[in-house]
Amino acid sequence: MNTATSEEAVATRHDPAGDSADTQSAVSRSIEKPARVGFAATSTSAEPPGDGAPVARKLRLLVISSDTYPPRRVDVSVLFGEELAGRGHKIDWLLQSEAGCRRPYITTWGGGQVWVAASNHGRSLVARLLKHAAGIRNDARVFSLLRGSRYDAVEVKDKFIAGVFAAVAARLYRKRFLYWLSFPFPEFYLTKAREGLAPYPFLYRMRGTAFAFLLYRILLRAADHVFVQSEQMRRDVAAKGIALSKLTAVPMGIKLGGHTPAAPAFGARNRIPVREPCFLYLGTLARERRIDFLFRVLARVHAQIPQAKLYLVGKGEAPEDEEFLVQEARRAGVLPAVVFVGQLPQQEALLYVQDADVCVSPFYPTPILNSTSPTKLVEYMSLGKAVVANTHPEQQLLIEESGCGYCVPYEEQAFADAIIKLLQSPELTRAMGERGHSYVVEHRGYSRIADRVEHAMLEAVAGERA
Repeated sequence: MNTATSEEAVATRHDPAGDSADTQSAVSRSIEKPARVGFAATSTSAEPPGDGAPVARKLRLLVISSDTYPPRRVDVSVLFGEELAGRGHKIDWLLQSEAGCRRPYITTWGGGQVWVAASNHGRSLVARLLKHAAGIRNDARVFSLLRGSRYDAVEVKDKFIAGVFAAVAARLYRKRFLYWLSFPFPEFYLTKAREGLAPYPFLYRMRGTAFAFLLYRILLRAADHVFVQSEQMRRDVAAKGIALSKLTAVPMGIKLGGHTPAAPAFGARNRIPVREPCFLYLGTLARERRIDFLFRVLARVHAQIPQAKLYLVGKGEAPEDEEFLVQEARRAGVLPAVVFVGQLPQQEALLYVQDADVCVSPFYPTPILNSTSPTKLVEYMSLGKAVVANTHPEQQLLIEESGCGYCVPYEEQAFADAIIKLLQSPELTRAMGERGHSYVVEHRGYSRIADRVEHAMLEAVAGERA
């Protein structure tokens, strides 16, 4: 078993003639590619100006985020730290340190100022309480910072107590209050408690219930505008009674500009042995993602391609998650053919993606995951990889619009049939990969996504208070 580790985390819809009837029944209707419409399924109350159109007004924004300092997720580091800041918008931050530090401090990042809270990596209850208390104290700075004319608006991303602070401060000092929801956290905690996956089910149930009340009954109703991760999440949030007109879906994208990813030379490899047929999964190995599904898929692939291997790049939330996967791979009889690569820096992880023949994105069918915008799928496409994914709103949209692979039911045989087809058809695999690469460069660059976010924020600042 091959294992590599690092302190730095991984940042995490055609078929030519000649397909057999069996394979076509297993794959999605992506065989006939519809017109490409980019953000077709991502609507807002108004359309942004054309790409790169100059904007006269500049935002003065304070952001309180669950991301740690320094931010690593591209929807923060690139979208805010490079794209929006690069357009002249002034963005300051309240964040907690990723590294352990005993005292808070102030620094600069992305052209703005950052108030960084103290942090620790202790696992005891006392250490965790101290860490949370330090974060809450830092977030409470919002009251002093919003006083005066320094900011037009405050945005809170995936925080609840801080959201209450910001909503009250915005009301007191007549600022706009924006909220960014990247994941349905209340439902996540409640589901883990219900399915027995939480270490402390009662506490998870309490947290989920409290967060649901704060989010849907207070924060989103108080917000002047709300950003969500996908069009499905937009519909889900609207079903809670939040007006569609103040919801904007912002899917995951890639960094372009001088760092536009180029489709790699087909067949060239840096990390995976040459001529080894393989498929790869990039992302979390947390138990609730049910990655053991891929071991049973691999066993079915072996029926026709016995030398095929599966590469898993990422790690679980706890050591027990990976121990469980090893046991399940052994149970499925495929452990020797599974390579646990481990957690790697993003650029190193993407070298493995670049080497893979096929990349997979299985999402266990659940309302929680249905509302996500998978980063891994966009990364696969940016590197020119043919993909196999299961039916899921965002995945189906991307695969159908781009023609980059197969979107199949969440079934072991359906996944295996699509993977076998691609492993046995290198020209088809290359053509799909090239289509996916072209699509994300055209439609999912953060410059384009920033146009939409910028427009929605400026409208919220200029419009009437919620």
